[in-house]
Amino acid sequence: MTLAETSFQYTWFIWASAFLLPWAGLFIARPELRRSMLWASALTAPFGLTEPLFVPSYWNPPSLFDLAQRTGFDIESLIFCYAIGGIGIASYRALVPSPLVRLDHHARSSPRHRWHFIALASPFLIFISLLPFKWMPIYPGIIAMAAGAVATLMCRPDLWRNMLFGGSIFLTLYAIFLLGLKWIWPGYIAAVWNFDALVAWHPAGLPIEELLFGFAFGMYWSSIYEHITWRQFDSNKVRNMMRQGSR
Repeated sequence: MTLAETSFQYTWFIWASAFLLPWAGLFIARPELRRSMLWASALTAPFGLTEPLFVPSYWNPPSLFDLAQRTGFDIESLIFCYAIGGIGIASYRALVPSPLVRLDHHARSSPRHRWHFIALASPFLIFISLLPFKWMPIYPGIIAMAAGAVATLMCRPDLWRNMLFGGSIFLTLYAIFLLGLKWIWPGYIAAVWNFDALVAWHPAGLPIEELLFGFAFGMYWSSIYEHITWRQFDSNKVRNMMRQGSR
């Protein structure tokens, strides 16, 4: 084990676990979001099992019990994916609280919903279809989530606010966490990410790929609950809430 690996042995675990703090804050402060957060986190956690696609070609973080280096899998990826799933689905709804109602049968029968399930599955289908091209796996991931956001917008244009603000909110939070990683553990990002294989532009010393991931993930994931469950904002109640708040 190198000196850098020894110095950063628990960094990935601490950083991944730190995402559980905003997750827990949302879970405690907004009881009405708990069910969707648990559902979303349970759905995203298994994506941590894709870590062998990224180690060591994209990055190579020292991990608990050296699991990432020995097997490609690690515990930290499961924690990370679990946390961002709940955060991604709840952050927009927590900051912009709006009541939800189910779409009626007439709205659900609209021609644009004929591809409802394909639109939902499009990120996974696209990601799998791009893997044979042997690209750095982060790029198929970004493309897949961005395509999923576009497919969602075509199917559910009423969710554009979720997607735009959800993407911006998650990007901001993710950038703060990355900057914290850079400042608390100097040299970690340079030592762990494979910069030689990535785009040369590193804003604030951060991999641009991570920032693109944050925005694409937030865009797609912030609308997934409403899309899957056929929910929409109750515009009448929102207007009444705004009138009452202005009095």
